[in-house]
Amino acid sequence: MCTVVVRRSAGRPAQLLAVRDELTTRPFDVPGRWWPDLPDVVGGRDSVAGGTWCATHVGTGVTCLVLNRFHERAAAPGAPSRGVLPLLGAVHGAGWGAHVRLAGMAGFLLVLVTPDRLTTWTFDGDGLVEEELGEGTSVLTSGGPEDRKADRWRGAFADADFPDGWRGLVGGRPPADDPGALVVRHERDGEVYGTVFAELLDARPGRLHLEYSRAPWTGAAWDTAGFPPAG
Repeated sequence: MCTVVVRRSAGRPAQLLAVRDELTTRPFDVPGRWWPDLPDVVGGRDSVAGGTWCATHVGTGVTCLVLNRFHERAAAPGAPSRGVLPLLGAVHGAGWGAHVRLAGMAGFLLVLVTPDRLTTWTFDGDGLVEEELGEGTSVLTSGGPEDRKADRWRGAFADADFPDGWRGLVGGRPPADDPGALVVRHERDGEVYGTVFAELLDARPGRLHLEYSRAPWTGAAWDTAGFPPAG
């Protein structure tokens, strides 16, 4: 995950955009109920590690997302995958940290969106820093050079309608080798790292509506899916 946009205002459900940047050869599944022991959790599934970049608990309307921070310390052998974090956040909320061992884990930014709060945790390999964000439009990134996205795009998302205007901002130009772009394509050492997925989320207690695309820059219609609570 490399870009998350959250818009919050009093008395209204949060509006979310999640853009995932990854190796283009790494397989994944579109959002669904992929974890039998978590029947009310919906998210896309990484086919390699089995975790996710974005998970929503349909019953509570809580969404949790992880952004990898590759410029921080790399993972130690045997450390948990960062893909488990959104699942823990969606289920346990702000208490997610009691259910995972962070020692040795690679750096990340974890974003927790509940019906009334927006909270982030930054982990650099040593310490965990929590921050509470207020109402308005927040643009969150993987850090480093990508932080320029916040200044470049926050105003545009604040002014645009959801979901159509936000979809248009993501699909407004082709992938670029630019850390400030919303949709990216970087070639490094014979591999291609780029935008592989984008999703718009309308999550509220008891209902989740998604729009998503594996190639959001093409102008093709995005897929839609709705999820009621399990059972």
